[in-house]
Amino acid sequence: MQLRQTIRFYLEDIETPIGRAINLSITGLVLLSSAIFVAQTYPLSNTLWLILEAIDQGILVIFAIEYGLRFWCAEHKARFFFSLFSLVDLLVILPFFIGIFNIDLFNISFLRVFRWFRILRLIRFMEGKTIFGYVTTEDSAIFTRILLTLFIIIFVYSGLIYQVEHPTNPQAFGTFLDAVYFSVATMTTVGFGDITPVSEIGRFLTVLMILTGIALIPWQLGDLVKRLVKTTNQVQTTCVSCKLSLHDADAQFCKQCGTKLESIAATEASEA
Repeated sequence: MQLRQTIRFYLEDIETPIGRAINLSITGLVLLSSAIFVAQTYPLSNTLWLILEAIDQGILVIFAIEYGLRFWCAEHKARFFFSLFSLVDLLVILPFFIGIFNIDLFNISFLRVFRWFRILRLIRFMEGKTIFGYVTTEDSAIFTRILLTLFIIIFVYSGLIYQVEHPTNPQAFGTFLDAVYFSVATMTTVGFGDITPVSEIGRFLTVLMILTGIALIPWQLGDLVKRLVKTTNQVQTTCVSCKLSLHDADAQFCKQCGTKLESIAATEASEA
C-alpha cells in the first residue's frame, strides 16, 4: 500500500525534484514521439527509418508501463479507466497491445491514426501549476495553457488528416507540413482550395475543422487577448508574503494570498 501511494504521488507531483523529473521526462517523450512521427512523413533512408521506428517502439513500451502503473495505483479503477486522461493514454498505447497479441482478425491499419493523439497527453500537465519552472505566475500559466491548447488542436487535426488522406491523395498530402497548411487554412476559414481531401473521412474531418475554427479557436484567442490586455494594465507590486509581483493597478490585497499590499512608493523605498 505504501509503495502504491508513493508511485501515485510521484506520477502526479510536479513540486519535488523526483516528481518534476518524472513528469518532465514523460513530456519529453511525448514531444520526441510526435517529432518522430512528423519526421517519418518525409523521405528517409531505410537505416534512419528503422532507427526512428525502434526508438518509437521503445517509447510505446514506456507509455504502456506508465499506464499500467497509473491503473495499478488508482484507488477507483473504474473511475480511472473512464477518465479523459486514461482514455487518451489508452488510445496512445492501443496499437502497442494490438502488436503484442498479434490480432489479425480484421484490418487494424486505421489504428495508426491513434498515434497522433499522443500529443494530447500534454493536457495532463495543463491542470494547476505548469511543470516548467519559468512559468510561475497565474497569467503566465493561463497564457501557456491557451497556446498549448491551440497547438494541440492544430497538431492532432493535421496528423489525422494526413493519416487519412496520404494513402489515397499523396500529391496533396505528401508531408506533415502539407497537412498543417491545410489544417490552419481550414480552421481559420480562409480555405484557399489548393488542397482538398478526396476521401469521405477526410471530408468529415474537414467539417470538424471548420466547426472547431468557428467555435473553439476564436474563444481561445479571445481569452488570450483578454489576458494580454489585463497583463498590460497590471503594475509591479511585490507581495511581502507570497512574492507575487504583478497586481492590478487599484489592488489593495494580493490576489493569491490575500495579504495587504504596500504602495508602489513604499515597495520601491524598501527595495532601495
